Amino acid sequence: MKKIFTASALAVAALSVSPMFAAPVAAQSRTGIAVADLEGAVRRSGAMTTAAQQIQTTYKAQIDQYNARATTLQAELDVLTAKMREEASKATPNQTTLQTMGKERQDKSQAAQRELAQIESPYATAATYAQEQIQLRLNDAVKAAMTAKKVDLLLNPEAVLARENNADITDAVVAELNRLVPSVSTAVPQGYQPGQLLQNAARAAQGAAPAAPAPTGSAPTTR
Repeated sequence: MKKIFTASALAVAALSVSPMFAAPVAAQSRTGIAVADLEGAVRRSGAMTTAAQQIQTTYKAQIDQYNARATTLQAELDVLTAKMREEASKATPNQTTLQTMGKERQDKSQAAQRELAQIESPYATAATYAQEQIQLRLNDAVKAAMTAKKVDLLLNPEAVLARENNADITDAVVAELNRLVPSVSTAVPQGYQPGQLLQNAARAAQGAAPAAPAPTGSAPTTR
């Protein structure tokens, strides 16, 4: 059975990258079409690579705790799963017993996920904070890469059936991110909530006031 936990060294919250970018203005019309993995570009940027290393050092105790606890919880779930399989393999399995076992395993799995989410919350939030700082300049990096590569239309690689290798400008986006965002901070400011930097940037672009920080003492949101 597929394990529900992965004892990862660093839990990184999923990126939310808008697929819509305004093509850079050019003096003459071009017909260049390319693809780029924007989420991968953010992950591969020098700033994010360094931030991930810093997080692994700063939050080593929490990461080790997460990995150890995830291993223990997975082993406990495996025991319950084995008991369910044993009962189900009988000539006349007891359906009431199977339902009870299934409920027990489901409850334990949900409790385990909540426990692990609480353990990873500090470093997952730090990772999200680092990512958002890079994402703030992602649009600029994409525009610069499109201009340099003479691209008018940029597609998500998953939307393309076939392409030549030179149609991928992900490396160019990474290079622009490295130029625009050489480093980021992993020190999460008080009151920060995941998504806050991007939301404030969007509000600023619309001329609205930035969102107020969360009340002191509130638990950070995790992925």
